[in-house]
Amino acid sequence: MAGKFIVFEGVEGCGKTTQMHLCAKWLEDLGVPVILTREPGGTELGRELRRLLLEKSEDKPVGEVTELLLYAADRAQHVQQEIKPHLAAGKYVLCDRYIDSTIAYQGYGRGLSMSLINQLNHIATGGLESDLTIWLDVNVEVGLARKRGSEEVLDRIEQENISFHRRVQQGYSELSSQNPSRIVAIDGNLQPDAVHQLIKKILGDRLLNC
Repeated sequence: MAGKFIVFEGVEGCGKTTQMHLCAKWLEDLGVPVILTREPGGTELGRELRRLLLEKSEDKPVGEVTELLLYAADRAQHVQQEIKPHLAAGKYVLCDRYIDSTIAYQGYGRGLSMSLINQLNHIATGGLESDLTIWLDVNVEVGLARKRGSEEVLDRIEQENISFHRRVQQGYSELSSQNPSRIVAIDGNLQPDAVHQLIKKILGDRLLNC
């Protein structure tokens, strides 16, 4: 069986991590070999980069271009060490964030050069795209309220102002319109089980033929 690469995307608090785990359980019950991973942090090196990227530092903030390059380094290691080998072994790789996050956050959110971002993404991935990207489309205010209502400490990105997060959401919306064959938008404002049922239907139709 050929491996498949499925990515879960969205703004903070959209529920992608929850939905990825529900999807993995469903696929495993069907007998599909599944690997769960994430960006940043899908490798040993990536876990160190994740800490550097997401920890809040008032006196020594991470520069915007530095941030972009660290994400690219994480992705290059991740693709080479984890994603490509598992796909070659016929596994379904479910990933929490991938190239669209960089376009949405560093491109639309930070306003960095799209040409530079696309070039770095291509170098880091060797041109590897997802077979399917699930974009959980949720109202920014709803997503942030979910995060702030949890017991988790907000990371550096989650603490950005509302204007930043709205630009990120705009980025996802435009990416979805530009890539309809790869990106499927799902209403993330629905109850988790309803979202899960929609994802199962999409995967069944597009990848599993069931």
